[in-house]
Amino acid sequence: MTNFPLPIDPSRRGFSGAGARLALACVALALATGCEKKVAAPPPPPEVTVLKIEPRDTPIIFEYIAQTQSPQQVSIVARVNGFLDKQLYTEGDIVKEGQVLFVMDQKPFIAQLDAMQAAYDQARAAYDTAVANLKRVKPLAAVNALSQKDLDDATGSEQSTAASLAQAKANVETAKLNLSYTTIASPLGGVSAAAQQKVGAYLNPANSQLTTVSSLNPMWVNFSISENELSSFQEQTAKGLIIPPKDRNFTVEIVLVDGTTFPQTGRITYVDPSFNPQTGTFLLRSTFANPNGALRPNQYVRARLKGALRPNAVLVPQSAVQQGAKGHFVWVVDKDGKVENRPVTPGDWYGDQWFINQGLQAGEQVVVGGALRLTAGAPVKATPYAAKAPDGAQVAKPPATEKPATKNPAKAPKPVAAAK
Repeated sequence: MTNFPLPIDPSRRGFSGAGARLALACVALALATGCEKKVAAPPPPPEVTVLKIEPRDTPIIFEYIAQTQSPQQVSIVARVNGFLDKQLYTEGDIVKEGQVLFVMDQKPFIAQLDAMQAAYDQARAAYDTAVANLKRVKPLAAVNALSQKDLDDATGSEQSTAASLAQAKANVETAKLNLSYTTIASPLGGVSAAAQQKVGAYLNPANSQLTTVSSLNPMWVNFSISENELSSFQEQTAKGLIIPPKDRNFTVEIVLVDGTTFPQTGRITYVDPSFNPQTGTFLLRSTFANPNGALRPNQYVRARLKGALRPNAVLVPQSAVQQGAKGHFVWVVDKDGKVENRPVTPGDWYGDQWFINQGLQAGEQVVVGGALRLTAGAPVKATPYAAKAPDGAQVAKPPATEKPATKNPAKAPKPVAAAK
C-alpha cells in the first residue's frame, strides 16, 4: 500500500503566522504583476504626398473625333450610249487631270460623223448654187429682164439653202462632240475608285456610272460640337476662365490612327449656320494642305483646336479629387500639419491632371497620395509631390456622372467668330 504524504502543518515545520502571511503576499504580488496590461505607444501620423498650389497660365487644347472629306468627288459617267472598249487606268491609283480613263467603241460615231459631214458638203453645194443664181437674177430683175417672181424665187432659194447649211453644220458639230465623248478623261487630279462597269458592257443612261475621282489637295477635316459644349465655352469665356485666340482663329492639328501628328496644320474655314436637329450638334470644317496625298477621304482622325489659354489655372492630379455625398472635394494640409476636407469645383481634365475652377488658393498644399486613410483634423507627415510635366495633349471629358452643361467646360469656339 502506497503512503501519500499528508499536508504540511506550518506549526510543525517551524513556520510562524507572520511568515505565512509574507509568503501569501509575495504570491499575490507576483500574480498581480503578471496580469498587469502594457500601455501601447500612439501610432505615427500617416504619410501623405502633397502638391503646393501654384496658379499659372495654361494653354488648353480641345479635341474631337473628326473625319476627312475630299473637297471634290466627281462621278465619271458615260455621256453617250455604246459599248465600253477599254479601261486605261489602275483602280485606286492617283490620276492626273486630263488623263484618259476609259474609251468606248468609236466606230459607230466615226460613221455618224462621216454621214453628217457628207450632208454638210451637200448643203454647202446647194447654198453656193443658190447664191450664184441670186447674183445673176438681181441685175436682170433690176432692168425688168426677169419678173419679180423670179427674183423672189432666187432669194427664197438662197435663204433656204443657207438654213440647210447651218443645220448640216450643227449636225457635224454634234457628231464630233459625240465622238469626243467616247474618250472619257478625268476632269481633275486625285485618287480613283473602282470601275463600276467592265470592258464590253453596253453603256446607257441606266448604267452610265463608271467610277469616281476624289481630289486630295487640299483635304477637308470635319468635326461636330454639341450645343452644351458651345454654351459652356461661351460662359467660361465671359467669366474670364478661358481666353480664346485672337479673332477666334484657332489652329487645328490632326492626330492619325497610329498616334502620329500630321505635319500640316489647318484653319477653320466653314461653320454650319444651323444645328443638326437629330444630333444637337453643328458642323465645323477645317482645311489642310495635303501635298503628298497622305490623307485619304473618309479617314477617322482626332482634331485638336489649339490657341486658347486658361489664365491663372489651378491644376491638381486627378487622384487628388474625390467625390462624396456633397460633391467633389480634396484634402488640404493646414499650417499646423493637419488635414481638412475642402469642397472644390472641378473643370476639364488636362492630360492626367484636373483644372479646379473654385475652392483652392495659391500656396495651399493638397494631398495627392495617401488620402484614403485620412480623417478631418488628423495630423499627417507631408512629403512633396513630384509632379509630371503636363503634356497638354487633350482636354478630356469628365466622368459620366457629370452634367456637361455645368461641369464640363465647352470645347468649341463661337460659331460665327470661328468662321472668320
